[in-house]
Amino acid sequence: MTFQRARTEEQREIRRQAILDMASAMLDEMPVAAVTLNELSRRVGLAKPNVLRYFESREAVLLELLDQFLGEWLTELAADFAAGVDAKGPMAERATAVAEILSRSLADRMVLCDLFGAQGGVLEHNVSVEVVARYKRASLGRLADMAALLEKHLPEIGANAALFGLHTLAMAGALSAYSTPPPSLRAAYEAEPELARFHMPLEDGLRLALTATLLGVLPR
Repeated sequence: MTFQRARTEEQREIRRQAILDMASAMLDEMPVAAVTLNELSRRVGLAKPNVLRYFESREAVLLELLDQFLGEWLTELAADFAAGVDAKGPMAERATAVAEILSRSLADRMVLCDLFGAQGGVLEHNVSVEVVARYKRASLGRLADMAALLEKHLPEIGANAALFGLHTLAMAGALSAYSTPPPSLRAAYEAEPELARFHMPLEDGLRLALTATLLGVLPR
């Protein structure tokens, strides 16, 4: 991929999106930690200083990508809730359905979960106050959208909707690391099956955690 010098705002936006698209493609091939600015620059066909004209660091690229993925997920989640939660069902039944849909939906988006897992310890470092504040403002909007979805299908959750939403994303990030063990650990599990109790598929782990959390915060 090669680019001519971007001279208009439209051309600059096309280049920014090309950088984001390439970073997204790289995340389909490798973990977050393996995505480097040098390799991203090489693949997108721009010199590293030119990439830095659009994003101040690789972390800034990944934060914007995380926000983009989160928005896409919430759009699909709205449709999943509408199809899978019976509005007339009892509270416990609706809560279980919400937890199952969240678990399945997030388990199908491992890249999103990996980005959640890297957010606090990696992605929010090496970025300016302006960039991280812009990301956090966008995150507040995403969290409000998620809380509204939860309240629509489970109104009993009330003021706990945003907190539950935040915990859901944090748990998805934390549990994703356990669901994809590195080759050496997989070999250890195969050699000693007893050790495999530390390995839980992401969907199963999330379902247990989210169901317990959700039922715990709902009124009895």
